[in-house]
Amino acid sequence: MSKQSRRREALVYHAKPTPGKIKVVPTKKYATQRDLSLAYSPGVAEPCLEIEKDKDNAYKYTAKGNLVAVISNGTAVLGLGNIGPLASKPVMEGKGLLFKIFADIDVFDIEVDTEDIETFIQTVKMIAPTFGGINLEDIKAPEAFEIERRLKEELDIPVMHDDQHGTAIISAAALLNALELSEKNIQEVKIVVSGAGAAAVSCTRLYMAFGAVRENIVMLDSKGVIRDDRESLTSQKAEFATHRKIDTLDEAMVDADVFIGLSAANIVSPQMLLSMAANPIVFAMANPDPEIEYQLAVDTRDDIIMATGRSDHPNQVNNVLGFPFIFRGALDVRATKINEEMKMAAVMALANLAKEAVPEQVNIAYGETRLSFSKEYIIPKPFDPRLIAEVPPAVAKAAMDSGVAKEPIDDWEKYKHTLLERLGSDNKIVRLLLNRAKLNPKRVVYAEADQLKVLKAAQIAYEDGIAIPILLGRKDEIERLKEEIEFDADILIIDPKSDEVKDQKDRYAEVYWNQRKRRGVTLFSAKKLLRERNFFAAMMVNEGDADALISGYSQSYPSVVKPMLEVIGLDSGSTRAATTNVMMTQRGPMFLSDTSININPSASDLTKIAQMTAGVVKMFGIEPVMAMTSYSNFGSSKNQTAIKVREAVTYLHKRHPELIVDGELQTDFALNKEMLQENFPFSKLAGRNVNTLIFPNLESANITYKLLKELNNSESIGPIMMGMRKPVHILQLGASVDEIVNMTAIAVVDAQLKQKREAQATIIE
Repeated sequence: MSKQSRRREALVYHAKPTPGKIKVVPTKKYATQRDLSLAYSPGVAEPCLEIEKDKDNAYKYTAKGNLVAVISNGTAVLGLGNIGPLASKPVMEGKGLLFKIFADIDVFDIEVDTEDIETFIQTVKMIAPTFGGINLEDIKAPEAFEIERRLKEELDIPVMHDDQHGTAIISAAALLNALELSEKNIQEVKIVVSGAGAAAVSCTRLYMAFGAVRENIVMLDSKGVIRDDRESLTSQKAEFATHRKIDTLDEAMVDADVFIGLSAANIVSPQMLLSMAANPIVFAMANPDPEIEYQLAVDTRDDIIMATGRSDHPNQVNNVLGFPFIFRGALDVRATKINEEMKMAAVMALANLAKEAVPEQVNIAYGETRLSFSKEYIIPKPFDPRLIAEVPPAVAKAAMDSGVAKEPIDDWEKYKHTLLERLGSDNKIVRLLLNRAKLNPKRVVYAEADQLKVLKAAQIAYEDGIAIPILLGRKDEIERLKEEIEFDADILIIDPKSDEVKDQKDRYAEVYWNQRKRRGVTLFSAKKLLRERNFFAAMMVNEGDADALISGYSQSYPSVVKPMLEVIGLDSGSTRAATTNVMMTQRGPMFLSDTSININPSASDLTKIAQMTAGVVKMFGIEPVMAMTSYSNFGSSKNQTAIKVREAVTYLHKRHPELIVDGELQTDFALNKEMLQENFPFSKLAGRNVNTLIFPNLESANITYKLLKELNNSESIGPIMMGMRKPVHILQLGASVDEIVNMTAIAVVDAQLKQKREAQATIIE
């Protein structure tokens, strides 16, 4: 993507459809006059009076306990420097978004227009009663140190400057594990720290809290090694000044065990790495470009343990592993501060989590056969769902043990369950899907690439590394649209009606004719059909000239399904095709089947649909918990529609006892765990959160998913085709750009799995 194109896309993302990235949403009913009289006057007076009696009642009657302020004066914004408070607002909103999606914490971003330390501190103190915690952000050093110190002393709520402590906590966890793998003692290792800003100082202090020795540490700033004979050192730099008579990074790196980079790109040379001690640990965390490129480093030293701040290499030191979960734990026990004990507890929780068996969902998300504790996996991945159940409890317990928790937790299992329930409001599944596709992008043919939305989706898929697009359609129109959206990549464009691809069409026609010649297809009619995009696209996939296809944006579903079934056909063992839609709901992802193909499936069809859907759910790394739905519950109706569902369940219980499936069930009972447990405790679904609904007919499934999509504004992925021999995925008419991108990722992951299965079958043969 060109710089200009990326700039425009970023601006459009922030501007439309609603400016900004966060908003305030009511949490109480407000439909009636009675509701409004309770929400405001006169009802609101009662909680006001209770809070007047006891300030702690604010946690009971207001949102204070789950509300964090992200506060900045814009003096050290990302890599942009001192751009001012208002210009920092997009970053602060982004931080608020991360708090919400990773830990379900609400945020108000506050931009303070002052560089005066005292004014800033007093401003934060005056607004502090609104919040349960304060996250200081993007404030330049050395002012940041004094601001945080004062606010921690003078406020009775948690305060943390994430730029200092976030990187420190994550890198400390990584360092402890790297030292363990390299069999080195933190009290003995020689550490070089390149950078002397807030993050570098905080990192070094935390390493010392875990046993690193000051005499073994050399810190450098832009002027070189910070020596104790240098004049005019700040108190923070003086704290780490060395007595060694060295001046440069080259000298500091000789025989060093650990390099911590929080400075600038490409300042470490291969020669410097070669001068380090055996089994060196190198954390090159400058962003976006590290102090030494990952591949260059591992090519230079095969005994190196390497980490960066980048997501495209192993061992990403990412602050999102820390701050959402640290504040979550602090808020949940109403901690009066975030102290050293809490930060160290977060470090140990992260370090220990990296040593545990990794859930299949994480392996799938990162395209790994099996992640395990090693040189390439010393810290957990950001998408690991266990983070919210491990880090906050560790932080909360440390707050209790150190005496700063005002509301201790008694039932830890219940607390962990509550934390996991918070994940239901987040749609991590989309990020997991896209991330997995990027690991091994495939050739995806877009049969309607002369449609603007389809082409835009292909552009995003290409530029984000999700897929390698092949564009079908009118060549002149595609080129015109490419220019309009600044899609200047050299992408293959094919017009099936053009004589430019006559030989390819003739070859495809011959294959198609041989497939269908006993079903009324002549060679002439085959050649005519191959001028149509869907037949041409299907033959590309069939013949291995593309890995997957996307179509259906501008055509009715049945008209697109027909050529796919005729050309591609069903997978071995499949008796019919079906579709499932993934709905992103407040309770988490819900899989709905069959939403597009089988009008009135039989009991036998329903069993196949359930089995195929279970496979798709597992593809996302989720255990399928399936309800076979009806208008009746467990035999309450003798109508054939209900009976066929019952028969399908009986068959699945008998032949596939490993599947968690039951029915027939009304949808409200299926989704309401308490109702189901109370009325049908014998059910295999009792006490479980259902994530998959199998419907008795196309009508009910299709209506339900479209109703959810429009009324609740639920994002949808699908319909995902199941049972096909090759990766073929058909859009709903008029799909959005995001939906097409998501379907592209589905097609790529489908192709990855089918190719893997084919390779395994070849090995067995």
